Amino acid sequence: MVTAISTPAAPAAIGPYCQGVDTGSLVFCSGQVPIDPATGEIETDDVAAQTEQAITNLPAVLAAAGLGVGAVVKTTVFLTDIADFATVNRIYAAHFTGEVAPARSTVQVVALPKGARVEIEAIAVR
Repeated sequence: MVTAISTPAAPAAIGPYCQGVDTGSLVFCSGQVPIDPATGEIETDDVAAQTEQAITNLPAVLAAAGLGVGAVVKTTVFLTDIADFATVNRIYAAHFTGEVAPARSTVQVVALPKGARVEIEAIAVR
């Protein structure tokens, strides 16, 4: 059975999608842009702060499914400027500290919702 994940601890969806989908064995987290769930806004243009916020949003979605970041097996990072790669990597590495880091793809894109500079999506396994 597939169920939608919804939590006020992460930003509400800004389109026709849910925060995540739980299939029972896999959890798919929608891409998290650096929206502060309390305000519904992106609070800064600083890529480091935006990365922190996006990564903070992911565990909130995972927690609503009863999982933590240690269950993440794959992430995709979208950047509007690949020159931000090193900064994002530094912050990312501080949050994904398990013995086995998730597989990951990083892609430069033309634009992201709400003018974000970074978006991160994840797949986790039970």
